[in-house]
Amino acid sequence: MAAITEAQVEAVRRLVASIPPGSVATYGDIAHAADLSSPRIVAWIMRTDSADLPWHRVIRASGRPAPHLTTRQLERLRAEGVLAADGRVPLQEYRHTF
Repeated sequence: MAAITEAQVEAVRRLVASIPPGSVATYGDIAHAADLSSPRIVAWIMRTDSADLPWHRVIRASGRPAPHLTTRQLERLRAEGVLAADGRVPLQEYRHTF
């Protein structure tokens, strides 16, 4: 992976912070909006610099949370009114557009 710039980190942070309660975005949505080449860059940034962000509103393109976060993430989303069916968030209903 190429070096990630501070501007890229800030763009991702700004986009994640802008996802309203009751909505979700995928790593790919954020990568596209931040003009990044891969959703993996967003995942790396989220893994290293998102403790103060609504990280639970970012999910995989399948609508499923990362396996190690499933319970906690779905609980937080449910508290905001985002309901999952069989562990999957229906993106057509809850997806935020940038």
